[in-house]
Amino acid sequence: MSYPDPRYLGVGGEPSALLRPADRPPELTGPEPGSAVHYLATGATTGGDYGLYRWDMGASPSGPGPHFHRTMSEAFFVLDGSPQLYDGTGWRDAGPGDFLHVPPGGIHGFRNESGGTVSMLILFTPGAPREAYFEGLHRFARSGEWPDQEALLAFFAEHDNHYI
Repeated sequence: MSYPDPRYLGVGGEPSALLRPADRPPELTGPEPGSAVHYLATGATTGGDYGLYRWDMGASPSGPGPHFHRTMSEAFFVLDGSPQLYDGTGWRDAGPGDFLHVPPGGIHGFRNESGGTVSMLILFTPGAPREAYFEGLHRFARSGEWPDQEALLAFFAEHDNHYI
C-alpha cells in the first residue's frame, strides 16, 4: 500500500482546519435522557472522505440489531460505558477503548442494555450522508409515529441499512 496521489497542490498550506469545540451542543438530542448525536465531521465537511459522529445512548435499552451496509465501512470506538457490539458471529460485551471495524457487507450491530449510559465514536468511510438517516430515526422516536413495515424497509434501504 502506498500514499494516494496528492490532493493539495498548493505551496505553503492553507488555513482550512475546522475546530468543533467540546462544549458545542449535539445536533440531535433525546427523546431518552442522555441520548444525543454529535456531528463531528460529516461527509459534506470532509469532501466525502469520511463521516465521524459521537453517539451517546441513554440508560434505556436501545440500538440496532444485526445489519450490513453495501456502500461503506463502519467503525466503533467505545468512549464510555458498556455497550454490546455484534461482530457478525455474536454479541460481545465492550467497554472504553474497545474498537470494532466493519468492512462493507460486514454484519454488525450495537446496543446498550447495561442500565447505564454509553458514548461511542462511529466512523463511516466514505462519508455517506448519514445525517438524513439519523434525523429520520430521531423524528420517528420523538413523535412515536413509526412508518408501516413497507415504508420503514424503504427508509432503511434508502440509507444503506440492510437488516438480516
